Amino acid sequence: MAAAVAKQGMSAYEAARERTVEENKRKMEALNLRHLSAAIKEAPKTPSPMKQKRRRIIDAAVVAPSPPRRSRRLANLPEVKYAEIAPHNAERMTRSPRKPTDSIYLASRGSISMKARLEATRKAEELESQLDPEFPSFVKAMLHSHVVRGFWLGLPSHFCDTYMPKQDAIVTLVDEKDEEFDTNYLAYKKGLSGGWAGFALSHGMQDGDAAVFQLIKPTAFKVHIIRATSDDGDEVDE
Repeated sequence: MAAAVAKQGMSAYEAARERTVEENKRKMEALNLRHLSAAIKEAPKTPSPMKQKRRRIIDAAVVAPSPPRRSRRLANLPEVKYAEIAPHNAERMTRSPRKPTDSIYLASRGSISMKARLEATRKAEELESQLDPEFPSFVKAMLHSHVVRGFWLGLPSHFCDTYMPKQDAIVTLVDEKDEEFDTNYLAYKKGLSGGWAGFALSHGMQDGDAAVFQLIKPTAFKVHIIRATSDDGDEVDE
């Protein structure tokens, strides 16, 4: 009776919802879902049928000391103890002999500005314009890798293709005192390698200097060096 009175105060939506709930309950009772759910909850849990992995226990291996392996060729020779050999006492590999000079001049000066570099190159180009045009020439501005570290001097590609040997050769550099310095010209790399360091160090060439290379023979250059002026006003004359 109370339920019927309560339903009389419901809206049409609430009354339809209540009828749907009652209908669903009757369907669940017909399917016996409530009893099946309770039976599943009360059933004892069984372990998974998946095979359990067994962990492998690896004992720490004991390594027996063994004598060092030696070549059969060296088996009868006395053992060398490298710790007793002082590295500073070992003889260094000697380089190819360079032209002897009375002294190697290493000039020191302040930093070189871009203006000073361009000025040295301008003077070198002016000097080149006054040389005999019968002998081909070019101007090369010195960089750090040319005269400080590395000592590799790459030559202009177009100049090498036109005038230089097509195979490696010995190229002689002649300074303004007519002293000669032999260098290795590498044709495939188009530059001077061995011997160039001796020439650069002997003449105190530094980063920022410029040089005019005049080909006076097929494998000989006359070299004119133009010094760059440092920012503190120092300049070294050849």
